[in-house]
Amino acid sequence: MNKIIKYVILDILRNRIVLAYTVFLLAISLSVFNLEDTAGKGMLSLLNIVLIVLPLVSIIFSTIYVYNSTEFIELLLSQPLQRKRLVLSIFIGLTVSLLLAFLVGAGLPILFYSGSQAGLVLMATGMGLTIIFVALALLGSMITRDKAKGIGLAILLWFYFSLIYDGIVLFILFQFSDYPLEKISIVLGSLNPIDLGRIVVLLKMDISAMMGYTGAVFREFFGGTGGSLYACLIMLMWIFVPLWLAVRKFNRKDW
Repeated sequence: MNKIIKYVILDILRNRIVLAYTVFLLAISLSVFNLEDTAGKGMLSLLNIVLIVLPLVSIIFSTIYVYNSTEFIELLLSQPLQRKRLVLSIFIGLTVSLLLAFLVGAGLPILFYSGSQAGLVLMATGMGLTIIFVALALLGSMITRDKAKGIGLAILLWFYFSLIYDGIVLFILFQFSDYPLEKISIVLGSLNPIDLGRIVVLLKMDISAMMGYTGAVFREFFGGTGGSLYACLIMLMWIFVPLWLAVRKFNRKDW
C-alpha cells in the first residue's frame, strides 16, 4: 500500500498541471496580499479564489487521473492486493499531492502575510475542500466507466456546489422569509461544504456584521466551541461518506 501511495504521489508531483496549479496559487496569493491595503482584505480576496478554484481543480484533475490510470489499476487488481487498499492508496496519493500544491501555493503566503487564527482557518478550509472534492471525484469515477460522462459528472458536481446550490438556498429563504428560518439556514449551510467553509472563515474574519441577521445567527451557533466541532464533524462526513461509497462501488465493480 505504501509503495502505491508513493508511486501515485511522485507521478502526480511530476505532472505539469499540478506544477502549473501550484505556481498559479502562489502568484495569485502573493498578488492579492501585495495589492490590498491590509492582510484582511487580501484574505477576503483569496477566500473567493480558494472556494472556486480548489474544488474545480481537485475534482477535475482527480477524475481525469483515475480514468487515465485504468490500465494501471487493472494491473494491480491482478496482484494479490485487496481492492479496498488499492482504492484508498489512490485516494491518499491524490489527496497528499494536491494538498502539497495548495500548501506551497497558498499556505505559505497565508502564513507569511497573515498567520492569524483566520489565516489558519482559511488554510484548514482549503485543505478540507481539497480532500472532499477528491473523494467526490473518486466516487464519480466509480459510478461510470465512460470517461466523458465521468468528467461531465465532475463538472456538474462542481457547478452545483459552487453556483446552483446557492441559488436554491436564496430562493427558499426568499419564498419563506415570513417564517423563522434560523435553524433551517444552518442546516442548508451544512449541506454544501463550500458554503460551510465560507461561513466559518467569514466568522473568524469578523465580517459577520456585514451578513445582517443571518450573520448574527451563524455567529451565535458557529462562534462557540460546539459550533466549531459541528463544522468539523460535517466536513469529516463530507469526506468519509463519498469515500465509503467509492470504496464500496470499487469493490463491486467489474474491471
